[in-house]
Amino acid sequence: MIRRLGNFRRSASSTEARPVLSVDEEREALAALRDYEESGLGWFWTTDADGLLRYVSSSVAKALGKEPGELVGQPLGALFFLDNEERQDTGRTLPLALASHKTFADFPLRARREGAEIWWSVSGRTQLDAQGEFIGFRGNGVDITEQLREKRDTSRLAKFDSLTGLNNRFTMGQRLESTLSAYKSSQRSCSLMMIDLDRFKQVNDTLGHPVGDALLKQVAERLRGVIGKDGEIGRLGGDEFQIILPDCEDRGKLGDIAKKIIALVSQPYSIDNSRCVIGASIGIAVAPFDGATSEELVRNADLALYAAKGGGRGQFRFFSIELQNTAEKRKVLEEDLRHALAEGQIRLAYQPIVTPATNTVCGFEALMRWEHPEFGELSPSMFIPIAEESDLIVGLSEWAIREACREAAQWPGNLFVAVNIAPAHLAHNGFMSGLMQALAEAELPGDRLELEFNEAVFGVSEELINEIFGELKTLGVRVTLDNFGAGISPLGRLRNHHFNKVKIDRQVVQNMAAGRSRCSAIGASIVTLSRQLGMTAIAVGVEARDELKAMQDLGIEQVQGYIYSPPCGIEEVIDALATGLWIIEPDGPARQRADRRSVYRRVGVIHEDFRYDVIMRNLSRGGALVEGLFDVPVGTEFVIDLGEGQLMVSIVRRSDGAIQGLEFESALVDDGAGGLCTRHRVPRHLLDAMGMPAPGSTAAVVALNTSGGMHLPKFATMETAGKTGKAA
Repeated sequence: MIRRLGNFRRSASSTEARPVLSVDEEREALAALRDYEESGLGWFWTTDADGLLRYVSSSVAKALGKEPGELVGQPLGALFFLDNEERQDTGRTLPLALASHKTFADFPLRARREGAEIWWSVSGRTQLDAQGEFIGFRGNGVDITEQLREKRDTSRLAKFDSLTGLNNRFTMGQRLESTLSAYKSSQRSCSLMMIDLDRFKQVNDTLGHPVGDALLKQVAERLRGVIGKDGEIGRLGGDEFQIILPDCEDRGKLGDIAKKIIALVSQPYSIDNSRCVIGASIGIAVAPFDGATSEELVRNADLALYAAKGGGRGQFRFFSIELQNTAEKRKVLEEDLRHALAEGQIRLAYQPIVTPATNTVCGFEALMRWEHPEFGELSPSMFIPIAEESDLIVGLSEWAIREACREAAQWPGNLFVAVNIAPAHLAHNGFMSGLMQALAEAELPGDRLELEFNEAVFGVSEELINEIFGELKTLGVRVTLDNFGAGISPLGRLRNHHFNKVKIDRQVVQNMAAGRSRCSAIGASIVTLSRQLGMTAIAVGVEARDELKAMQDLGIEQVQGYIYSPPCGIEEVIDALATGLWIIEPDGPARQRADRRSVYRRVGVIHEDFRYDVIMRNLSRGGALVEGLFDVPVGTEFVIDLGEGQLMVSIVRRSDGAIQGLEFESALVDDGAGGLCTRHRVPRHLLDAMGMPAPGSTAAVVALNTSGGMHLPKFATMETAGKTGKAA
């Protein structure tokens, strides 16, 4: 090395004057350079005028897995992956710097070593002879691998969630903003999903934050499995996730994606020998229909998420204008609920549970009702989610147990009362003491009380469940697993916990009556296993005779549903039990038409140049029944306006006076709230161009012709029927 550097020094010079070193000084300088090379802190290189290496430190050859002699005579660029070169602010690259014979400094370059990531910061200085002619480069390099990794980690922390590796809130906000800005001029769509995990807080509280963190990582992986490369996924913090789906406004497809996410996230998790069960609620908003800016879209997706959680969780919702009114109403309800118990607005209604073999009432389920001074009677689905989120659920649940025990004590015989218990109440420190006090004060035997838990109870620790269930068994209180078959709990749950009863979910009952073999197999399995374990099976939500027969054929011991009775007030229950027995003959339709929903809403009907307001009586995926027009021939084509850009081409298949049966050209899709909606919507700017009335317009007839003139209506409406002599 000393000889080569010495020869190079004698053959090369620069235009700058150099101090002349003595032999001893030169020897010390070369020794210092050699020590520097061997320390690994840096390395040196030189090239000739053609850019070929004349010298390179042995440490470089070692890093590349080669011998030093193999590199001499090779181009300098052969040491690096130049396609991975990190560009300078000036835009210059190594080949350009070498070709221009310009001095360069601190070029980050990746070493050409497969399977390893090594980065060097390389600098080079041009060398000229005595005549000023270029004769090569002399330079050095420094390993910057760790610095680059730290820089990347810092950058990643700024853009990505450190726990799950997903985009963080900041990055998702930027992506959404840039996507909407790019799509605005071309009116392209972009959908936003807001996801909130149900019962995640219970996992954190009962199993600890490390388990919660591990759970969030698994949730992230499941989301990646559903979305893939079709969208951007982010974790906003806590148990909140967000998904951006560009160029997707098909609500049928969006609903399918949401259902798949909910089903997958709700599958059990196994973490450190702990079994966790959570769920997911999803709110969906679509630009430009539900908002043109990122702020609007996020706000409206949040409103939809709030509605999904309020609807019972484990559901999805699309944003609609009605949700804004609902959100305002919910705020009012939350405030009023804090005073509802004290003001005597909460009461219990009792739905009979019947032995189908004799049609005899054997017990009742206690259901809360809220007599709101402004909104009237509210069902639990309206206010229980509010109570759970505002920490009012424990107080409501304690009151329900006391009231149910007190009123059940008035019933003759051994009729039982079943009370729904929230997981938060079960996990409350005073649960057992409050329960025993309620039984003692009412003087009600423990075997006349049943406690119902849905699958959310499995978010409570196994140890606590087993402990409390053991104490309940000592008291004689029976335990029921509610809505079994609707969620994701396996049949093994019935073996692992001491349930006395299991309620088969309404959806399973409906599907069994419809002859769906998989649901029939599920129902039969539940009944068989419950019998083997000494449990009673109850069919819930039975409304039609075909459903009742399916349950009787299965040998169900108890049935609950409107085919026998709706929930009743305590006075009606006491009167019916005056003789000691209450026998109810089943009364209901022969079968349920699950695909057709009864509605009563005003919608628009467009025909040629006219728009009419009519009343929609029922709605299915493929058609509707409307009332309000006369003399409409069969075969007439209409466009139905459901509002908010939901237009459907339809044809009149049946016409009888003021009633028409319509068949839709395209089927409707599930809206996530038990209703139906169109797959696609017409943007507001196109509705304006068509002359469509703004949402909420109550005009009976609107001319749609471009001239703006009004026409006499082709069909008589309910309002004009009297003037034309037609019967209403």
